[in-house]
Amino acid sequence: MTSEDSENNDWNIVIDADKKNSAVTFKEVKKFRDLIFLFVKRDFISIYKQTVLGPLWVIIQPVLTTITFTIIFGKIANIDTGENIPPVLFYMIGVTTWAYFSDCVSKTSETFIANQNIFGKVYFPRIIVPLSIILTNLIKFGVQFALFLAFYLYFYSFTEFSFSPSWKILLVPLLIINMALLGLGIGLIITSLTTKYRDLKFLIQFGIQLLMYATPIVYPLNGVNISSKYRFILQLNPMTNIIEGFKVGFFGTNEGIISIYTIGYSTIFAIIVFFVGVRIFGKMEKTFMDTI
Repeated sequence: MTSEDSENNDWNIVIDADKKNSAVTFKEVKKFRDLIFLFVKRDFISIYKQTVLGPLWVIIQPVLTTITFTIIFGKIANIDTGENIPPVLFYMIGVTTWAYFSDCVSKTSETFIANQNIFGKVYFPRIIVPLSIILTNLIKFGVQFALFLAFYLYFYSFTEFSFSPSWKILLVPLLIINMALLGLGIGLIITSLTTKYRDLKFLIQFGIQLLMYATPIVYPLNGVNISSKYRFILQLNPMTNIIEGFKVGFFGTNEGIISIYTIGYSTIFAIIVFFVGVRIFGKMEKTFMDTI
């Protein structure tokens, strides 16, 4: 509706895009918090709808992946995970944390395209959809992380492995928040760009796979043939410090490599990416229906 039409007609309410203020208002999001939980319920049910095993896949997937990694990288490739660290735990914590981050990025990056029918019919803060994706994945991560803790307690109490947790285990909640902010921020940037450049949809799938090997999931950061120069390059990837932070906390390894400074770098990086993503998303949501 144009301003001329609104002057010629006695309208009580005129709904128009606020082009001056493109930022996402989280006060408005709070008013729609019930809708967030509705989307979380919808997403969680739709993932396992019409499957034989249903939510059991949440447990089966990390277990099968961990077994595969243990056989291929631990037995066949003979990659040393540390004499005091059970390979099963080493790979499981890496698989669990990386799965949460990659799911947040890949699913959030399809927000505009996957929900264009809903966005075109009814108004609500668009940021609610990616927020619901983060929370849905957090539920899945919580179950898988509890499974890891069960294995961890078993190996710690009933086996000969002598690993010991570090005080950095207290940073685990911060590391989880960092993964959520980083995954959400990257996803918001990508979904905003894919409204014009659909190629990014395929690029992100390929990029996530490559980034996994640039993150110490199947190998330790202090492994053989990793010099300090290459270790520094790997640590420029914020997920490297986050995942290694989990390993330091639970296994007490890499105390000198992973420090408050490296965790602080990843935290600041995640916060910046998050706010940049929110800003770009806020600008794009005003006009995306015209370009999608």
